[in-house]
Amino acid sequence: MMTKNQINEREQLELLTIEQLVPQDHLVRKLDAAIDFSFIYPLVENLYSTIGRPSIDPVVLIKMTFIQYTFGIRSMRQTIKEIETNMAYRWFLGFGFHTEVPHFSTFGKNYVRRFADTDLFEQIFYRVLKEVADRGLLSP
Repeated sequence: MMTKNQINEREQLELLTIEQLVPQDHLVRKLDAAIDFSFIYPLVENLYSTIGRPSIDPVVLIKMTFIQYTFGIRSMRQTIKEIETNMAYRWFLGFGFHTEVPHFSTFGKNYVRRFADTDLFEQIFYRVLKEVADRGLLSP
């Protein structure tokens, strides 16, 4: 006997957190537990002004690229689209349900204006490798 979806629950109000939506064994949880990204702040401190409007958190910018490469997303534009709808990515970035995701061009602008003539990405890459290796999560 064929059954139809008798009740449309799209508009159902639920009280839950993003924390509850991300499975305990999801890769972003493992990454978050394995890597403390706060080491980025001192590395970029001299690249940011102390006046003007607040900038996007540099750790968020780096984590966005981390998401892109870890999950094989082809472009920053597509990465932003994925972050908008994927609760695990939002959780990893520390975003809430309604946090506005930066425009895809934001990373490009920051790269050109702040990071282009630096070895920042190499420093971050080696630091992440060291943290992962120190925890025994990396093998030759």
